[in-house]
Amino acid sequence: MKNTEKSLIQQMRITDFEITNRKRLFAISQTDAEHLKQAKPYIENELNTIVETFYKLQTEVPDIALLIGDADTLSRLHNAQKAYISDLFSGFYDIKYVNNRLRIGMVHKRIGVEPKLYLAAVLTLKQLLITHIRKSIPDEINPERIIEALEKLLMLDVSLVFDTYIRSLISEIEIAKDRSEQYASALEEKVRERTRQLEMLSRTDPLTGLLNRQHFDEILSQALRAAQRRNEPLTVAYVDINDFKLINDTQGHRQGDEILQRVANSLKISSRTDDFCFRYGGDEFCIIMPNCVRQEASNAWAKRLHETLAKQTDNPKLSIGYAQTGPDKYITTEHLLQMADEEMYRVKKLAKNHSKKI
Repeated sequence: MKNTEKSLIQQMRITDFEITNRKRLFAISQTDAEHLKQAKPYIENELNTIVETFYKLQTEVPDIALLIGDADTLSRLHNAQKAYISDLFSGFYDIKYVNNRLRIGMVHKRIGVEPKLYLAAVLTLKQLLITHIRKSIPDEINPERIIEALEKLLMLDVSLVFDTYIRSLISEIEIAKDRSEQYASALEEKVRERTRQLEMLSRTDPLTGLLNRQHFDEILSQALRAAQRRNEPLTVAYVDINDFKLINDTQGHRQGDEILQRVANSLKISSRTDDFCFRYGGDEFCIIMPNCVRQEASNAWAKRLHETLAKQTDNPKLSIGYAQTGPDKYITTEHLLQMADEEMYRVKKLAKNHSKKI
């Protein structure tokens, strides 16, 4: 059941047993209730005067006058205060009475009545009621006994009102805490996302979108350690674009950048999800291929790459060198890269010699 479907007394789980205990705590007896009930006719005869005097005194306090605000609100407050005073002298202080007191506390909190203003108002009302009790109630009914009972009941009411103040404050703190946690969580997610973006930017080449040179050594070392743990082969392909300087010099750097981007895209398309593609520098690229032998790289992977490039206009020519380590024997990352680099230059040299013969 939602809170909006429950009374305050249900929300705060106040039972008949709790009400009885609270009356005992403030020493409110059945005799007190009977004394207050005896005073009711005398108080109701003066009810209008009491309430008018009360609000005359209240509106002289600037903070309270500001909270009341207008004549219509003041009129409603007059009626509510008359009902409250009648309840004080009803002689019945049950769940209904307690729920009404809790509502008063909730309303005061919602409209911004500070505890000090509420307590001051209670004091003012008590003094007015005591004055009228002493003035209008005959001695044989024992006005002082009625005053004593009234003071106890007002203290009970204050405790109930402050229960709602405290409950409301706790609710506000919990809501603020939840909002803070949600904001902190959202902020942390933004920071994580921004961190991921920055990490990606720091790891990728802005022109081609491939991983950059700065992270090549780290990832190659990690891949080699993983290959050794799993007793698997590891192959590196070293790729160079033939005559790239000539392309830049004759066709311009913009055309050179487009060719770099086409080659990089072809490398990504041709490689497996487990492979790592790098722009190693200038017109050179490196591909780290875990669990892949040299023959597979030079055949299957190279075939996919050339087929992808062949679909493009102005297809650039590449020189590719391959080097494998493991699973029988593993070499260092430096030696592995050097072997791939040296083979790439041998391939490039053969291509140039072939071109000259033609």
